[in-house]
Amino acid sequence: MIQKEYILFDLDGTLTDSSEGITKGILYSLSKFGIKEEDSSKLHKFIGPPLKDSYRKYYGFNEEEIKKAMVYYREYYHDKGIFENRLYKGMEDVLIVLKQAGKKLVVATSKPEDYAKRIIEHFGLSDYFEYVAGSHMDGSCSKKSEVIEYALESCGMEEKRNVLMIGDRKYDIYGAASVGIKSMGVLYGFGSRQELVEAGADYIAEKVADVSRLILK
Repeated sequence: MIQKEYILFDLDGTLTDSSEGITKGILYSLSKFGIKEEDSSKLHKFIGPPLKDSYRKYYGFNEEEIKKAMVYYREYYHDKGIFENRLYKGMEDVLIVLKQAGKKLVVATSKPEDYAKRIIEHFGLSDYFEYVAGSHMDGSCSKKSEVIEYALESCGMEEKRNVLMIGDRKYDIYGAASVGIKSMGVLYGFGSRQELVEAGADYIAEKVADVSRLILK
C-alpha cells in the first residue's frame, strides 16, 4: 500500500478528458490573430502547462499578445468550452474507493480555480474532495509547484511524506518533486510513458482503475 493520507489529483487529463473544450478555446483565440490550425490534436500539448507558457513557446507570442490570447480563450471557454468535457470512465469509482479507505482527496490544477470548481460541481464530485486548488485569473499561482504548495497550505498538510500527487504530464511530476512529495503518472491522459518516466514519476498507472489499485493494493 502507498502509505499516503492526502491524494492530490490533477484535473485535465487525470480526472477528466477536457481536450475538446480546451482545443476549441485555443483555436478560437488563435483565429483572432489570423492563425488557423487544421489539426486540433496538435493543440493537445497545451493541456497541462499554464496556457500563457504554451502561447509563448509554440506561437512566439509576446506578453501583450499572451494577454489578448487569454482574454479570447476565456470568451469561448467560460460558458461553452468548460463543459465540452467528460469524466474518465471509472474515475468516480476510484474516488469512492479512496474516500472509503479514509484518504483525503484534493484537486491541484493549473486551470483557474473558478473553472476547476465549476467542473467538479458539474460532474457531481464535490463531496469527494476536501479542497479544489487552482491558479488565479490574473495568471499568478499557475506553475504546478505553486499550485501544489497552495493546496498543501490550504489544507494544513504539514507532513509532505503523507502526500501523493497524481497527474498525466511531466509538469505534475516535476511540480511534486520540487516541493518534496511523491508522484504517480497516469497513461490514459495526454502524457506518454517516456515523458512520465523521464520526469521521475514514482509510480505509473496505465488505466483509471490502476490509480486506486496501486494506492490500496
